[in-house]
Amino acid sequence: MSPRARLLVALGLATSLASGLAVAPAQAAPLAPAARAADAVTPEVSSVPVGAEPDGTTVSLDVSIWPRDAGRHPVVLLAHGFGGTKESVAAQADELNARGYVVVTWSARGHGRSGGRIHLDDPAYEVADAKTLLDLAAKRADVELDAPGDPRAGVMGASYGGALGLMLAGTDRRVDGVVSAITWNDLADAFFPQSAVTAPATTAAGRRPVDLPGPFKQVWATNFFLSALRGSGPAATGTGPAAPATGCGRFDPTICRLFVQTSETGTPPPQLTALLRAHSPKATMNAVTAPTFLVQGIGDSLFGLDQADATASALAATGTPYAVRWSDGGHDAPSSHEAEEVEASYAWLDHYVRDKADRESALPTAAFTYGTRGGRVGAPTTLHTLPAYPGLSGSTVETRELPLSTTSGALLHPPGGQPASLIAVPGLAALGITVSTYQIAALPGQSAALDSRPIAEAATVVGSPTMRFTVTSDSADVTLFASVWRVTGGSVTLTNPLVAPIRLAVTPGRPTPVTISLPPATYVMPAGTRWRVLLTSTESTFSNSRTPGRLLISDPSALTLPVAAGAEVGGAAAVGVDTETLVASVLLALLLLASLVGWLLRRRRRRLLPSRPDLADVPLVVEGLVKTYSDGHRAVDDVSWRAEKGQVVGLLGPNGAGKTTTMRMVMGLISSDAGSVHVLGEPVTAGSTVLGRVGALIEGPGFLPHLTGRQNLEAYWSATGRARADAHFDEALEVAALGGAVDRPVKSYSHGMKQRLGIAQAMLGLPELLILDEPTNGLDPPQIAAMRPILRRYAETGRTVVVSSHLLAEVEMTCTHVIVMHAGRVVTQGPVADLVDSDDTTILDLPEHAGHDVVSAGVHALERSDGISEVRVDTPTRLVVVAEHGRAEVVAAAVAAGLPVVGVSSRRHLEEVFLGVISSASGPAGAGTTGEPGDEGASLIERLRQVRAR
Repeated sequence: MSPRARLLVALGLATSLASGLAVAPAQAAPLAPAARAADAVTPEVSSVPVGAEPDGTTVSLDVSIWPRDAGRHPVVLLAHGFGGTKESVAAQADELNARGYVVVTWSARGHGRSGGRIHLDDPAYEVADAKTLLDLAAKRADVELDAPGDPRAGVMGASYGGALGLMLAGTDRRVDGVVSAITWNDLADAFFPQSAVTAPATTAAGRRPVDLPGPFKQVWATNFFLSALRGSGPAATGTGPAAPATGCGRFDPTICRLFVQTSETGTPPPQLTALLRAHSPKATMNAVTAPTFLVQGIGDSLFGLDQADATASALAATGTPYAVRWSDGGHDAPSSHEAEEVEASYAWLDHYVRDKADRESALPTAAFTYGTRGGRVGAPTTLHTLPAYPGLSGSTVETRELPLSTTSGALLHPPGGQPASLIAVPGLAALGITVSTYQIAALPGQSAALDSRPIAEAATVVGSPTMRFTVTSDSADVTLFASVWRVTGGSVTLTNPLVAPIRLAVTPGRPTPVTISLPPATYVMPAGTRWRVLLTSTESTFSNSRTPGRLLISDPSALTLPVAAGAEVGGAAAVGVDTETLVASVLLALLLLASLVGWLLRRRRRRLLPSRPDLADVPLVVEGLVKTYSDGHRAVDDVSWRAEKGQVVGLLGPNGAGKTTTMRMVMGLISSDAGSVHVLGEPVTAGSTVLGRVGALIEGPGFLPHLTGRQNLEAYWSATGRARADAHFDEALEVAALGGAVDRPVKSYSHGMKQRLGIAQAMLGLPELLILDEPTNGLDPPQIAAMRPILRRYAETGRTVVVSSHLLAEVEMTCTHVIVMHAGRVVTQGPVADLVDSDDTTILDLPEHAGHDVVSAGVHALERSDGISEVRVDTPTRLVVVAEHGRAEVVAAAVAAGLPVVGVSSRRHLEEVFLGVISSASGPAGAGTTGEPGDEGASLIERLRQVRAR
């Protein structure tokens, strides 16, 4: 597998973790299961034989049936999502059974304890299996019949199960009602979406003039395979095949081979396209007569609103009763109106299946329900209804023209397709996170922005805005991605995490007119805002061409907007999970989500750590930290210290002392085995809210190399969600001191320039606590000297700075306090002034011209003087004298010994203290060696006294 394919597999895993799915779509359905009632009926469990695999292997399905007594009752086939099992829908089965239905659930072929392989809703296998279950239901004494062998039946499912329900209704007239959620109409179009056509729009046959597949939705395709792999293994019934050793789990080998081939090339072979189309409701929608309720997610990046729209159009063409509901849930996030969606789904089945309502009767729910958000992803959602479904083009609602002020734009497709714009990472909305900022979506040179004029009158777009423009390319194969952004003042916001992919066949050098449909959704458009259509040449979740190219976008038309004003339903509901926004360097977010499980576990621990009101005014308190790694090495051993307001605290120690490990625990980057960290009285673990009041540079800066220094800072701050005015960019850029280089890409920076930019980033927002790990790495002496007053002035405003460094002279000149660590322990700490001062030590300065013989003879004579315990030559011009006498007597003795003294002081260099303490701590009784813990404090004090006496 290529490096790119391996990367996308990793991204797919990250996506599945981000969306909180144990399996890809199974738990994402808006029809999520509730807790099972204590008095629920016990289902009958059986193994039901179905059709054999292509190689003749026999298959049985693991089936559960919720029975009813006292007469006959309608039946509901309740299908689960991809990668799930019948247990995924057990709670829904309880609820439907309580409403008067016999309910059949089963683990689909290739899932759970059922045998066989996964064929992706193949009519010959999964759909045929569902027909077998209808046959089984027709033979039951508790199931109502419309005719012999024809049970009164409904089918309900989401995603994988939703498509199966539509396909079953299209091939078996015994189905009397359908509820289908967040699913596909055409699986080929879903994985290879195309949002544009070239002029002329269609041929006489109604086909695109060039039938190119759209860009491959590779991240979601990878996620499909990963969800299957997590559930792979030998079939528990004993009749199914064991998971093959090809890395495809229980997938049909042909499907697996075709998807792997497509992941390598980015282009589907015709056999895969034909297979996906055949495994789709589209092929048989004209035969569906059962009234159908469609639920689709507005922000669903797997199966968008276009898929439900195609299904609705087919139902309308045949006169089949249907209703459409646009949910704010889907594969990317849970619905905030789950209870209403579940009740509407049950009401639909009650009306048409249980109560046998006439097809001409009033619908049991609104014909069209949609939600609107007033702000960004995660904002409250309000429901509205319209008396008829308008379609994505707004055929039954008002349309408006919104002129565009931008007329053209040039962009490049980078060699290898990297770096790629990051617009929407599937699944992050489940965490309430908007990763994308405009800076990491609109990569310099790879994007073109088409802006509208300010909107005079507020409106709500319901559907897909459309526009035209002209493309001129030096390549015959053009790929673009369109997204819609709201511009308010200096803020640019992605209101829906969606992109519209475009792939065109053009004649190089010849202008080609293009009509595009922008991502279908609801867009709230306040008066005074501007709207931006962003066109990018790459997008991180789609496959990207590796061939470089140049494009020119020109002559954009006005935006055509389908505008609606539906009746509001009830109040707004909160959406998403309250989670801190991630910093902009989450482009490495493709790595970010792989550790989510550990993050959630650490959040549990955080809830157990109490706040400390007594420490509310103390910026940082470290108490009893312990960290032992898996190899048994104890990197940090019972470390305690604090940093007060106005202090610049230096954390010192030799390599391996535990400084960086301590810093990482202070920032919640790793968990401690024992002890605690409190910032301003609040406990710190991963994701702690109080970390928003801390700025940090730990283990070097990380930036997006293709962005400029200024853009990196702006992207980072934008991702915090705080107002731009609070960032204090000017102060941060003054710290960076990059001059004109601040507007150059970071990939052109030296190590020292990146380090200065990292310090500036840590200072954004002027945090109350600033933590810098080796901040002077890569800086030259003038830059180091310039950093001293900046840190001191920062602390003098009442804030606190903690600096880890190995440059002792700099710590001495910059810090007010120091903590010295060795072998994982604190061996001494205190104010710098106290540590370098000593009553029994006198520093004698000698002139530079003093000869070696004179100094040597004077030292020997001084050593023989009464009361002098030690004379040490620190440098050729500096002596350290330890004596029982006062300094005047020491100076007199030195002069009497023939030493030409020109200066006297009691202050030693911090280096002397540091080396002395470390030397003492490394001895047999030193920290981290032997000795009782209870004696450690006293022994350290005694060692410090000994060092001072040297």
